Amino acid sequence: MRVLVGCEESQTVCKAFRECGHEAYSCDILPTRGNPKWHVNKNILELLNFTQWDLVILHPPCTALAVSGNRWYGEGMPKNEDRWGAIRWTAKLWCYAKLGAARVALENPVSVLWPHINYDELQYIQPWQFGHGETKKTGLALHNLPPLKPTNIVEGREHKVWKMPPSKTRARDRAVTYQGIAEAMAT
Repeated sequence: MRVLVGCEESQTVCKAFRECGHEAYSCDILPTRGNPKWHVNKNILELLNFTQWDLVILHPPCTALAVSGNRWYGEGMPKNEDRWGAIRWTAKLWCYAKLGAARVALENPVSVLWPHINYDELQYIQPWQFGHGETKKTGLALHNLPPLKPTNIVEGREHKVWKMPPSKTRARDRAVTYQGIAEAMAT
């Protein structure tokens, strides 16, 4: 399959699909930390407008969309307009992806986005269902795709991502997909 993994500079999901024999590419406005031959360094909306894919997996920025940011982005809060901008941009991204691919998934945490896009199914997953003893409730909006099936349920429910100390790369590091989840997506 031709697979596009949007808003992914780490290439965790892209590499998992490549290891399964698919022609997969990541796309992000940031340069990749992975193989630049498999990365398109541009706004994904531009790429979706001109290329057809068998599968598109989207990882749009979640800072303004996550309900955990309500104290900054909620109704009446200083960054509320940023939230509405993020909702509009991500809803447009979802529509473009569905026009450019038969199958689409969009990953985001517990989010204010879900009422603003039209999906077949919304599934919530946890890293501990895929071999990582951690919690990070993650939503997957699915279009023409089956839900992910847990591959390796493990003990442990540590919330490591939330406890990450401040750093210049904290947001980027928090956004990386867990390897077990990436492998489940690819298989």
